[in-house]
Amino acid sequence: MSKVHFSVQVRLVSDLERSKRFYADVLGCDVSDVWAVRDDFALGFKLIQAAKAEDVRPNPSGDNKMVPWDTYAYVETHEELDQLYEHFKARGAQFIQEPVLEHQDWGDWKDFVLIDPDRYAIAFGSGKKGS
Repeated sequence: MSKVHFSVQVRLVSDLERSKRFYADVLGCDVSDVWAVRDDFALGFKLIQAAKAEDVRPNPSGDNKMVPWDTYAYVETHEELDQLYEHFKARGAQFIQEPVLEHQDWGDWKDFVLIDPDRYAIAFGSGKKGS
């Protein structure tokens, strides 16, 4: 059976050039005409200029979830997560959730959420199993 090697998310954006700058300058993506990817497509987006502003529709919050997510990306360790947070913060990212550590019965989970210029919410998280 064939194997999928990566996927990208499609983003309708209100200003393609502004979005390309954000994904390059803040998230550190390699950006081409419409592609924004980093870490060998571990995080990937296809940016498409919306025909109308009302076509740009980030996800609303779901049941029992106050912070919406349009993308959720994983990193291996809390240390890597903290490094990403500091990197994005230094590059001017706007956060709708600062890093939060939650204790679960299986271990600890930590995540934060930033938004792009169209308010798409991009979350980054890491888990650590208890001993």
